This record gives sequence, structure tokens and C-alpha cells, in this order.
Amino acid sequence: MSKSLVYLDHAATTPMRPDAVEAMLPFLTQTYANPSGSHRFAREARRAIDEARDVVAGVIGCLPGEVVFNGGGTEGDNTAIRGAIERRAGVVVCSAAEHHAVLHCVEHEKGHVVGVDSAGVIDLADLERVLRTVSNVSNVSVVSVMAVNNETGAITDMRAVSRLVRSLAPGALLHTDAVQAACWLDLRTIWPLVDAMALSAHKFGGPKGVGVLAVRAGSDVAPLILGGGQERDRRSGTHNVAGIVALARALESTDRERAAECARVEALRETLVARLMSVGGVHRTIPADRAVPGVAHVCIADVESEALLYLLDEGGVCASAASACASGAMEPSHVLAAMGVDRGLAQGALRLSLGHTTTESDVDEAATVVTSAIERIRSATKGR
Repeated sequence: MSKSLVYLDHAATTPMRPDAVEAMLPFLTQTYANPSGSHRFAREARRAIDEARDVVAGVIGCLPGEVVFNGGGTEGDNTAIRGAIERRAGVVVCSAAEHHAVLHCVEHEKGHVVGVDSAGVIDLADLERVLRTVSNVSNVSVVSVMAVNNETGAITDMRAVSRLVRSLAPGALLHTDAVQAACWLDLRTIWPLVDAMALSAHKFGGPKGVGVLAVRAGSDVAPLILGGGQERDRRSGTHNVAGIVALARALESTDRERAAECARVEALRETLVARLMSVGGVHRTIPADRAVPGVAHVCIADVESEALLYLLDEGGVCASAASACASGAMEPSHVLAAMGVDRGLAQGALRLSLGHTTTESDVDEAATVVTSAIERIRSATKGR
């Protein structure tokens, strides 16, 4: 990436940590054997996976045998939901603000989608209503609620969710998409509350294409991928040894630095948001205390995301609108729609996400470029 670019799209993917790259390289160039083999070279690769599994388990707070290495967050979400449904009859439930890796699974299985509050967090009263309604006519097989929203950064009270699910649907597998949580929340506080947790390495400084699904011992989840029986028959396929080793190193570093990084990044985010809101017509999507430190999500009046992102790209700022393109037109995200954000205001959504490489100069440059772009768009619109 050019040094002239300001990268504020960490929620999409975060730059690899140097120590993760360093840990990964020997397994690309030297210890390249297949860990499923029987010779000593293969055993070295398998030992690296076992050591990585111990590290990951320690950060999550689970048992090493509960760690399943896979291809990333989408695979983990699909495995937890579809794998649980295959093994237990019943209905699946999720929130309306879930990542599509969860939402599309639930819709495919004709499950129930629960409303969210104005911050995009699952509405506990609606969850209770749905669980009571479903339990009267069928079993609830899976409940999936994300720990941190991927668009707004909103934090879910997983303890309250867990309490409801354990009380009203005790036989259900409780799954959380924690892909956006690892950088900002101690996973050890979440794991005791759930049965399955999905993580993706490229969200916390590891490589793309590798992730983890932690599955509590005794939880019956069918494998999504069949074949060689790797990962104790829970995820077949040749292990991505280099990716797994890098994932473990990145997760370990993230866990060690989390407290300091949260404080540092939160201060940067508040500076950025204050600069943006000084323009006028810039609305903070959710309160600061309800979001993780790394996400600054705003909705901008009289501005369309498509035009704004074009100008930001032109100005060297990498960001996201957190919206989907449908039929050639920018449409408000399903998250903002579920939150009840005015459609016109949602058309001006902007997500600026910070991470371990973000600096004060990045924030200063981004604020300058974004505010200039807003004024330029509004000026052009008035002149029509």
C-alpha cells in the first residue's frame, strides 16, 4: 500500500502484524510438509498446529480440544448454524443486524429474525417473545447473536442474551459471531456464555483465509466439510499450517496489547468523530459507550455514500459505506434499516474503522479529506 494512503478500513481487514508474518514464513519456505503425514517432517508441522491450538485456547478461555481451525468467519458461522440444525431438529433464531454469513443461513433455514434496538443490538424483549413463541410449537435448535456488529461496532450484552436462551431454550446451541470482537473485548468473558464462537484471523492482524470455530465439548455440530477427517472429523481438508501459526501469533499479540490499544484507539476515534461533527449535519450513528473503540460510524445528511467514497478514494483515504450495491444503486445497509435509521440519512453512511497501525496523522489527514469531501458534495448539490 502506498504510504500516501490513509487506511481506515480495519473492520474489513486489518494489516498483518509483523510478528505474525515472521511466524508464518518458515512454514511457507522450510517446514512445508503436510501435517497429516507420518514422517518426521510432517510431525514438525503437526506440532506447530498443536502449539497454535494451545495458544488460541488460552486466549479464548476454552479447552484446546474445543478449537477447530477453518477457513474463516463465514465458514465458522455456517458450520455452527447449519451443523447444529443437521444434528438437532428445530428452529434457528438470530438478530436482524447479523452479518450475512449468519442472516442468509437463518433465512435459508426459514428461521426467525429478531428485531434490534436503535444501536443495532438485539432487542431482548423481542428475543424473549420469539423464544417463548417458538418453544410453544417447536424446539429452538440454534440462537446466533453477534458479539460486536461489523458495521456500527455496537457491543451486545451477551450475558443477558445467554441468560434468556438458557432459560427459555435450554436445548439450543448459542453461537456468537465474534469476528469483530477479538481486538476490543476479552474473549474469555464471552466464552463461558456461549457454545460456539467464530473468529477470523484477518480481523486481528493475521492472514486472510484462516479462522477458528470454538465449539464447546459435548455440543453436537455436524461438519460442513467432509473428507480426510482432520480436526477430529469436525473440519476436513489439509491444514493451512502457515496460516494457523500466524493466526495464533496475531491473536496472542492482540490479547496482550488489547487494554493499551483500546485506550489509544478510542482517543483517536473521538478526535476523528469530533472533527467530522464540526461540519454540521453529521450524525453519530450510536453512542460512543455502546461501540468498540475501533469503529467510527456516522450518517451524513445531504450526502450520498457513493459520491463520498469516490472522493475519499481520490483523496487517499480508504473507508467503507457499510452498504450494499443492489440493482446498480447504493442501498442502505440491512443493519441501518433494522435500526430504523431514516433511509435518506442512511444513504450517507460512512464507516471509518481504526486499528493497530492507525496514527494521529492518519486521523488528522482523514478528517481533513472527509470534511472537504462533504463540503464539496453539498456545494455541488446546491449548484444544481
